Amino acid sequence: MHSLSMGAMDAMDASVVRPNRSLLLLLFTALLFLGMPDALAHAVAEGDKGFIQESSGVMVLPFIYMGAKHMITGYDHLLFLFGVIFFLYRLKDVGLYVTLFAVGHTVTLLLGVLAEINISSYVIDAIIGFSVVYKALDNLGAFQRWFGHQPNTKAATLIFGLLHGFGLATKIQEYEISADGLITNLIAFNVGVEIGQLLALSAILIVMGYWRRTASFWRHAYTANVAMMSAGFLLMGYQLTGLIVSQ
Repeated sequence: MHSLSMGAMDAMDASVVRPNRSLLLLLFTALLFLGMPDALAHAVAEGDKGFIQESSGVMVLPFIYMGAKHMITGYDHLLFLFGVIFFLYRLKDVGLYVTLFAVGHTVTLLLGVLAEINISSYVIDAIIGFSVVYKALDNLGAFQRWFGHQPNTKAATLIFGLLHGFGLATKIQEYEISADGLITNLIAFNVGVEIGQLLALSAILIVMGYWRRTASFWRHAYTANVAMMSAGFLLMGYQLTGLIVSQ
């Protein structure tokens, strides 16, 4: 189980367990201002959308670029990945969990577009926001304390990967891409997503590696996950508000 165990929590000082309010405010504010533009950086850029709508046929490089761009600027995806690897120290474990996530979103990305499964982008993005909340609670050991049971973290990562894939599919559908070269372009987009994910993950791992070597990691692990949970609730609220307003 990759979380703050009950023993570790009990061993901390009260000042450690209680979130550092200034740090929490800083993290939350940063997420707020980074996330709000273009529907939390998860919408299709008008320039990209216009290019795709005016083009047809196989376009490998443009779709690789857009897939990578979507992942690198997709704060909801990155927040979830940040939560997944937060307590993973071995590259073997990081690789396993990231692979499960990648398999999940690849399957539903292809299925969602090819089978023309239409899901409200507001609903699926709210669910993605919930996945961030879930992972933060998991990292905090909340489920073990509340229910006396630790959910299977590998299964949860795969399931949420499937849900994140539908989020990617809704964005692809917004492109209204031509059927000519569709499968090749979808594969190219997914390759771009994986490239973007690898780049973002590498940066996160480098930062986490340095942070874990400092005493502040365990002092602020609780705070960081509370901030992540708050960001997840913000994402959920933003999307649900959009859903209500759009009716």
